[in-house]
Amino acid sequence: MRIIKLNAIDSTNSFLRQLSAEESVEDFTVVVADNQTNGRGQMGTQWQSQNAKNLMFSVFKEMSGLSAESHFYLSMAVSLAVFDALKAFQIKTLKIKWPNDILSEQQKLCGILIENVIKQNQLQSSIIGIGINVNQTIFNDLPNATSMQLISGKHFDRDQVLQEVLKQLKKYFSILESKSYGDLKLAYENNLFRKDKPSTFKDKEGTLFSGFIRGVDDSGHLKVLIEDDIVKSFELKDVQLLF
Repeated sequence: MRIIKLNAIDSTNSFLRQLSAEESVEDFTVVVADNQTNGRGQMGTQWQSQNAKNLMFSVFKEMSGLSAESHFYLSMAVSLAVFDALKAFQIKTLKIKWPNDILSEQQKLCGILIENVIKQNQLQSSIIGIGINVNQTIFNDLPNATSMQLISGKHFDRDQVLQEVLKQLKKYFSILESKSYGDLKLAYENNLFRKDKPSTFKDKEGTLFSGFIRGVDDSGHLKVLIEDDIVKSFELKDVQLLF
């Protein structure tokens, strides 16, 4: 495994994507940065982090054999790997907020951004960006953010956290490559935030509605039980879970 450590970069995902465009990148190459000046999250959001406080890294993974329609199983595998790694450090009350945020005590602890290269309807490779709040204790204008240190009261070695996440990623990539999709989906849904609880959502028109999360379909759409016993599936851009 090749690990590239950087002091500062705009985005580890962008760095790794550029590197893979310029040269042949070894499978499971990891890029870690102490500071990101333009870290990216889901739907164009920015990932904010204090210098050398948190864990920000990207992993290059060859993905031949996984069809484009099954891409969300990769997201499930990565979410579960981070979930299990945090559990190994006794972080409590963990949940996965669809599609792949990791929460502790209903506050955001980790964000994941996966960028796929698809050719002829098959995944060729993926760049998996992971940001974990480790030792940061002040989050300006981010009331729903937390960190491993805030939750536990302990200071963590970021390299130890990284090695645990990489160990869990290898385990879940093996499950993914064995095509044990049912096992991944079951574990993912068992740990899904607000599953089977009355929740409030906002659609892309800004309309609020109530429903119960029932799980996800094979494409990663969120399945929500709404009025009249109708189960409706939503894409990420179509719905926001408000709680």
